[in-house]
Amino acid sequence: MKTTIDIPDNELRDAMRFTGAKTKRAAVVEALTDFNRRRRMAALVRHSRSFESFPTLDSLRKPEAGRDRLTGAR
Repeated sequence: MKTTIDIPDNELRDAMRFTGAKTKRAAVVEALTDFNRRRRMAALVRHSRSFESFPTLDSLRKPEAGRDRLTGAR
């Protein structure tokens, strides 16, 4: 999408420096991609806190936990 926007020179210069982008467009795309990724991750963290039934790391590390019960094997 082609858009004309007025971005402060110092902010765009910093974005280019931080992203290592060689063009203004690349710096803006990288900044938007990073912003969106961070927001998605924050939403995932907020959402995951609502699930208390997730298995713990210890329960996942138990060898074959619950497998015998599911397959009937001994």
